[in-house]
Amino acid sequence: MGADQETRGQNRKMLGKLIVIAVMMFGFGYALIPVYKQLCEVLGINVLTQKDGTVELDKNTQVDKSRSITVEFDGNAQGPWRFRPVVSSMQVHPGELATVMYEVVNTQARTVNAQAIPSYAPQSATPHFKKVECFCFKQQTLKPNEARQMPVVFFIDPALPKEVKTITLSYTFFEIAGLDKTASN
Repeated sequence: MGADQETRGQNRKMLGKLIVIAVMMFGFGYALIPVYKQLCEVLGINVLTQKDGTVELDKNTQVDKSRSITVEFDGNAQGPWRFRPVVSSMQVHPGELATVMYEVVNTQARTVNAQAIPSYAPQSATPHFKKVECFCFKQQTLKPNEARQMPVVFFIDPALPKEVKTITLSYTFFEIAGLDKTASN
């Protein structure tokens, strides 16, 4: 019986030590955040804002303000939906980042899988039209009667020939058949 009490005493001491260690580890982890921030500020690494709290955005030096390009937008639907650009055209400077939204509405009471394929006119503008983000990069799944606005973020390469004043971006949005047998039910 004396050995049993001695074991219990040792277990309590061990439990106390483990609780102290756990509290110290939590405190160390909690204190590490401000220490890390202070260390980064002193060393000048991973600084997200300036000392006065203001952020000065870098200017895009690649923008050619000396000319404007008219970009016209078009949407063709090959399937059970309405598909169109929200705006029909916009003026952009070569090198300037721009965003246009396309709207699609699935008019059917079933889920459909679709893909958009772009085309450009004139054809010589194709290598100069740079998309950063586009719904055409992946297949779209539209639920029954779903409406969605999808962005295209792009810029025109300043190396675009000077004689090109207008570019037309056209998408054909079509259904991809046979991918999901349950989608047609």
